[in-house]
Amino acid sequence: MSSARGPIRTCFIGRRRYEPIHELQQRLAALRAEGRTQDVILLVEHDPVVTLGRSAKETNLLMGQTAYANMGVDLVRTARGGDVTYHGPGQLVCYPILQLPPERQDVRKYVRSLSEVMVLIAREHGVEAGVVDGLIGVWVDRAKPTEWAGSPWAEDLAKIGAIGVRLSRWVTMHGFALNFSVNLAAFTLIIPCGISDHGVTSIQDLTGKAPTIRDAAFAAPTFLAKGLDLPIAPVEDLSKAPDLLTALVGEDLAALGRQMELQ
Repeated sequence: MSSARGPIRTCFIGRRRYEPIHELQQRLAALRAEGRTQDVILLVEHDPVVTLGRSAKETNLLMGQTAYANMGVDLVRTARGGDVTYHGPGQLVCYPILQLPPERQDVRKYVRSLSEVMVLIAREHGVEAGVVDGLIGVWVDRAKPTEWAGSPWAEDLAKIGAIGVRLSRWVTMHGFALNFSVNLAAFTLIIPCGISDHGVTSIQDLTGKAPTIRDAAFAAPTFLAKGLDLPIAPVEDLSKAPDLLTALVGEDLAALGRQMELQ
């Protein structure tokens, strides 16, 4: 494990709408790129939202914007990689805002490390998962959820975790979403990540039980440390913070961050 940096601050920020947290990430990343703040990892549970990445295709939205709004589902465009995905209650979403040092400046390696974190978390809950060549995210065999021999041997391949990242000046944004007890019917509102050949599943769906997202978040540092190969601090509870930017960086830097032009 790297010894060149102190433990990375990790915060559970509760259940929040997507757009304010997207803006929060942007401001934290801008401050981090200028060296004004340290690395931080945000753990969150989102209200229902469909997000569109840089390569999103409109045809993967199966409804119009008004229909989503009438169902209480936000629709948000972002600059992350990937296509269309859904976030909602029962899903652990992880946003690392990290300045990757020169020896770690490899996007594929970083994405693999996020995959490994999800694999380790799923294993802790009795589910074996893995990656699939040519497909982003983490996958399981619904026919045999306690086994993973690779996609060629899977009888019923399904996605349990999504990944979408953005790096600017080697500062990371966005991250992963792991399905614990999320409403799987919500994924029928879209073609998730543009993949119609395989379904979506969750730990609850596969095992019949799942922790709360709060409990999953507070248990995450062990798996983040191993998957990212970085020292991770115990989780701080900022779920009740009314002003997350100030809670994370202090009043002066929060004021500066709000003045920065977002990309």
